[in-house]
Amino acid sequence: MRYDDEKDYIMRMIKEVVAVLISLLLGKKYVQVELTEESNSVAGKRLDEYKAMADRGEVNEAENILLDGIDYNSRKEVAAAVYFYQYLGEKGETFLQSHNYSMEEVLEGLKELAKKAGYDSVCDVL
Repeated sequence: MRYDDEKDYIMRMIKEVVAVLISLLLGKKYVQVELTEESNSVAGKRLDEYKAMADRGEVNEAENILLDGIDYNSRKEVAAAVYFYQYLGEKGETFLQSHNYSMEEVLEGLKELAKKAGYDSVCDVL
């Protein structure tokens, strides 16, 4: 598999995992990002704050704070975390690598999130 093909495959997998998890968590077909005011925070921080950290290059720090504080029993918090990983995936490989992160880590983070939230079967198909 060529490097470009591998990157495309990982991005497609990220999109598929996001779509499946959001459908399961929110009980509706995933079409696009739809966050309501009450469903866009994790561990007391708004999703926008995590995104801003990522934009500043603090990708690992944002992920660590998010994962350390998340309530895996809260569908809304898990959904917000899924959207965070989607956002990271959309940043692209070049941006992520320049901040010591990768598309593979985005996919692995989504898989780990799914497992801890009780959606192991989503990861079985990957």
